[in-house]
Amino acid sequence: MSSISDKASVETDKIGNNVTIHPFAVIRQDVVIGDNVVIHPHVVIEPHTVIGDGTEIFPFAYVGKVPKGPGPFPRKIVYEQKVVIGENCSIGHASTIYYDAQIGPSCLIGDKSSIREKVKIGESCIIGPLSNISWAVTIGKRSRILNHSVVAGNCSIGDDCFISIHVSFTNDNFFGERGYDESFVQSAKLGNRVKVGAGVIFLPSVCVGDGAIIGAGSIVTRDVLADTIVRGQPARVVSKL
Repeated sequence: MSSISDKASVETDKIGNNVTIHPFAVIRQDVVIGDNVVIHPHVVIEPHTVIGDGTEIFPFAYVGKVPKGPGPFPRKIVYEQKVVIGENCSIGHASTIYYDAQIGPSCLIGDKSSIREKVKIGESCIIGPLSNISWAVTIGKRSRILNHSVVAGNCSIGDDCFISIHVSFTNDNFFGERGYDESFVQSAKLGNRVKVGAGVIFLPSVCVGDGAIIGAGSIVTRDVLADTIVRGQPARVVSKL
């Protein structure tokens, strides 16, 4: 039997079994809530959101934010008005998930993280607290992105990757002066099983092969071959695995 506070604003009737909705949560129409979901106080969930079984959403999270930019913003913002969150996920305190984001099952989204439009996150991933995943980012299965990391738009990260704290991805060598064009506004492409140390900076458009290791504090300015260890500023090959 579900427990829905009379102090919550619930506009949907698409609610599964054994759901708990705490006071002051706001659930809009056309939200689909699976079984055994827990929604904490002051959560806001906008229309056309699907929440899988067993997921828990912590206080002040905002799901289904409309992506916007300032008047002269060079990138045209395009999105579908939907959010899909898989089963058995944990959505952290004060995190923001924009429309057109997809989060696979068994993921943890850390406190105060931001997940932008057109992001696709595979199953069993961790996004650390205060991390920012920008638009059109793809993250494979079982990958971990730790605290305070920033992943720029048009980035792809493979399966089983480990990205440590304070890692930054960039995507525009022209600092926005040429406007937005996907032909050159591209972030890094990481293969599978890549390991990235703390404080690494990726310049735009670099490719990192499967199994590579990037030493802490490195600045990656060029492609990294598979199964190599690089480090330094700029990062250079120090050994093969």
